[in-house]
Amino acid sequence: MQFPEYRGRRLRKNENLRRLVRETKLCVDDLVYPLFAVPGKSVKKPITVMPGQFQLSVDYIAREAREAHELGIPAVLLFGIPSKKDEQGTGAFAKDGIVQHAVKRIKNEVPDMLVITDVCLCEYTSHGHCGILEKGSVQNDTTLEVLAETALSQARAGADMVAPSAMMDGQIGAIREALDENALEEIPIMAYCAKYASSFYGPFREAAQSAPQFGDRKSYQMDPANSDEAIREISLDVSEGADIIMVKPALAYLDIIFRAKQEFDLPLAAYNVSGEYSMIKAAAQMGWLDEEKSMLESLTAIKRAGADIIITYWAKDLAKALRK
Repeated sequence: MQFPEYRGRRLRKNENLRRLVRETKLCVDDLVYPLFAVPGKSVKKPITVMPGQFQLSVDYIAREAREAHELGIPAVLLFGIPSKKDEQGTGAFAKDGIVQHAVKRIKNEVPDMLVITDVCLCEYTSHGHCGILEKGSVQNDTTLEVLAETALSQARAGADMVAPSAMMDGQIGAIREALDENALEEIPIMAYCAKYASSFYGPFREAAQSAPQFGDRKSYQMDPANSDEAIREISLDVSEGADIIMVKPALAYLDIIFRAKQEFDLPLAAYNVSGEYSMIKAAAQMGWLDEEKSMLESLTAIKRAGADIIITYWAKDLAKALRK
């Protein structure tokens, strides 16, 4: 039997050879670690649907940020759960709000950690939707004013970057204008450009206590069946001033990540969301999967598809695995 001159197995013979020719390499520099801030002191409440993750009071969130920094992780992404919610989501932009407080504490104790803040209203509204309601419908343009005020409040508290996730039309332009007009033009925006109405957000909604009290978010988050629409959405956010673009979720949307990387010359983030994390955790707990190997394979796939930045709850675990 005649073989061609090239034999693929030659370069798979041992681990050192495989390492030498590996095309996609995960790095701790790729990572953003999401954290959930809650009121109180010495609070470290396990999130049952996301094993290994916690709701953390500000003192504990600063400790977690320090540990992440010591592992070489460059950034955290903050979500806040306020003590009180209302129809207008006023806790999102309160000067003494939970995220604002957490930002100040982290920047004071771990000044070199890059702090990114999620800009949305779902954690702060009593109805759980991402914007201001009128007659049961989310009002786009009214919501823009609140999102801009929220981003401004977070930046004034010391956030290094803001990440609008509400999927309101025009949100990037509104936030960019507000920051620029208030001498905060150096604050970058990481835009949730292509954020799909995904079932994989389920565990997050328990973690952030942000499930909508009625209906769903399909009128503002994207239809999972659409690909061309994602490119239109990203194009709009880029034209409004986005500095980093994002696709969310990641694993079920690797084709979108690939297309976005091919079409846009900007840093590309992908959010490895709660459901993607929790389903592997659950399978590993049942002994059906090797968690570390599944984690590495999943995150490698996200980077291979084109992501420059990976937002993942596995950030610390990956950082430790890469040190082995």
